[in-house]
Amino acid sequence: MTKTKPWFWGDIAYQIYIRSFYDSNGDGVGDLRGIIDKLDYLSNTLGVTAIWLCPFYDSPMVDFGYDVSDYESVDPLFGDLDDFKELLKQAHTSGIKVIVDLIANHTSDKHQWFIESKSSKDNPKRNWYIWHSSEDGNPPNDWLSAFGGSAWEYDSHTNQFYLHSFSKQQPDLNWNNPEVKDAIKNVMKFWLDIGVDGFRADAVYWLSKDGWFRDDPRNPHFHDKNSSGEYDALIHSHSRLGPHLYEHLQDMTAVLEDYPGSFLVVEASPIAAIPGKNQDIPEYLNLYRYVDSKLCAPFNFELIRLPWDARFYKSFIDNFQSKLHPDYLPIYTFGNHDNPRLASRIGEEAIRVAAMLLLTLPGLPFIYYGEEIGMKDVQIPRGEQKDPSRFGGNGRDAARTPLQWNKSNNAGFSSQTPWLPVDKDYEKYNIETQLAKPDSLLNLYRALTMLRRQSDALRHGNYLSLEINHSSVYGFIRQTKAEKIAIILNFSSKKHSVESKGSKGKIIFSTYLDKENLLYKDLTELRPNEGIVINLS
Repeated sequence: MTKTKPWFWGDIAYQIYIRSFYDSNGDGVGDLRGIIDKLDYLSNTLGVTAIWLCPFYDSPMVDFGYDVSDYESVDPLFGDLDDFKELLKQAHTSGIKVIVDLIANHTSDKHQWFIESKSSKDNPKRNWYIWHSSEDGNPPNDWLSAFGGSAWEYDSHTNQFYLHSFSKQQPDLNWNNPEVKDAIKNVMKFWLDIGVDGFRADAVYWLSKDGWFRDDPRNPHFHDKNSSGEYDALIHSHSRLGPHLYEHLQDMTAVLEDYPGSFLVVEASPIAAIPGKNQDIPEYLNLYRYVDSKLCAPFNFELIRLPWDARFYKSFIDNFQSKLHPDYLPIYTFGNHDNPRLASRIGEEAIRVAAMLLLTLPGLPFIYYGEEIGMKDVQIPRGEQKDPSRFGGNGRDAARTPLQWNKSNNAGFSSQTPWLPVDKDYEKYNIETQLAKPDSLLNLYRALTMLRRQSDALRHGNYLSLEINHSSVYGFIRQTKAEKIAIILNFSSKKHSVESKGSKGKIIFSTYLDKENLLYKDLTELRPNEGIVINLS
């Protein structure tokens, strides 16, 4: 008998940046009721089976919710706890699992924990955060904030510095303190008891730091002219990825053992080379080895960073899949709230191939809201940007603009001026318009999500790379004992005749949405930027 896989194997997840999804009360900001109003779109129209909600907790919104002032409440901007419970109930009724953000590395400086910690050196919560003295009045070491500048902020009241790996309003928690660890575990239990299905853990590499507070070494590959900022000038081998990282993550996943079916998705980006470490194996693969892989898996962000080239994708995915034990869940994605949008990175012509790739690879794919209609980065003048970070030079606002629902004012997102502007092309790139167009990108996503839900091979099958006689074409097979499916993807803007010996079957459909049940033999012609799915069973 085949062992039943848990829900997160083969499901289709959708990331919702709540501020920009749908505004139900006309204040220009998306909210929890807005998600409730659009659950039918998510479940029945698009066909996703899980959602990841970006932070909705009480927050001063310096970093738009990633600076939490109360982990166990809902910020009034988004609704209240009853709204969240109603969303959870209706999502589950619609067959949608709910993953929420867990911000465990830092809190807001307005959190009661930090207010107490800052009040005096003798306060019981002083050691809940990372404080350090300095004899010469300068920061204790050279550690940098990912948002720019030193990672240390001086507090004149107690004459010490506190550590903040991001903005100065986001002080780092001290995970070496068992009380802190227990407090975060209690936060997890609070939301699991309400009924959430899991968490996306934010910024986990910073949970553990060097205990001696040694300087980070200089990055020998750093050059001002080709870098996104001063943060890249250092190799962050002491300010993150400390010796207790996996111990902390094990403690977090241990909470999930008492909640069957729950799961932890970990934000673990590829990192710069660290001297003395094996660079043939990406650091985030250690998360599978050292943390319970039945309860936890890392995001694979390589698809966000790779050049759009079939050779790079084949090489990376073949290598990555070959290193995964059958129990290790791969999690692929092409975008999130911290990176430029897919259509702006690889071009509008290529995104249909990317959609087919994402939804036919093994594991749990994540679609970033708006990808399904080809939303692009919206250029916002520097003086009007709201993002406090220096990520990507232009900030992250460009990839966080409101979802474009229809042709009406503000793209149907809100009855009032949205918190960020909508794309000027929203009349073309919107959900209502694309639903009415049979060969639209949205209808391609819908066809692919339906195929994935119906195919055991795509949800749970093995991955086998295909050898194809063209450098611009990448192909692979997904198979179980009963089903065998091939996916062949043309990454170029030119047509190519490709040969895949021994592959015979029927084409299920093309990214052009005009091929179905056509006989496929060893040799076929792919149109520019075309992907095809072939039933070889």
